[in-house]
Amino acid sequence: MTNGRRRGKGRRGDIQVNAEINVTSLIDVAFTLLVIFIITAPMLQGGIEVRLPQARVQPLTAQDQPFIVSIDEDGMAYVGETPLTPEEFDDAFPQLFAAAQPGAIYLRADGRAFWDYIAPRWFVIAETAREAGVSVNFLAEPEPRR
Repeated sequence: MTNGRRRGKGRRGDIQVNAEINVTSLIDVAFTLLVIFIITAPMLQGGIEVRLPQARVQPLTAQDQPFIVSIDEDGMAYVGETPLTPEEFDDAFPQLFAAAQPGAIYLRADGRAFWDYIAPRWFVIAETAREAGVSVNFLAEPEPRR
């Protein structure tokens, strides 16, 4: 202690407290994160790339979780996001369907896929749906307006 004063506790006339918060760096970080999310959000939309044929269609009304079967251009079948070879599909589909117990099946077949790829899968889907009393629906892109 010097001259009878204690250090650490100043008088009112000493250094004033600055209670301002510098938010410039916080705003910079927030905008940077916003830009990152804006750029990455479209990439996070998953799914199987299928070019659907165009037809006169009505919009779907979502009741329950849809049970979607997709067939891509090369004939690979997907139940949801699960890829199945043609050989696996015949055995796995009825089991996957029974586990999910959906109200309807939606078939998304690529317009460029050969019917030879689609037909065998279609018969398995139709037979399984018929036994369960469930409807099967084809998905298509709406026709462009003229």
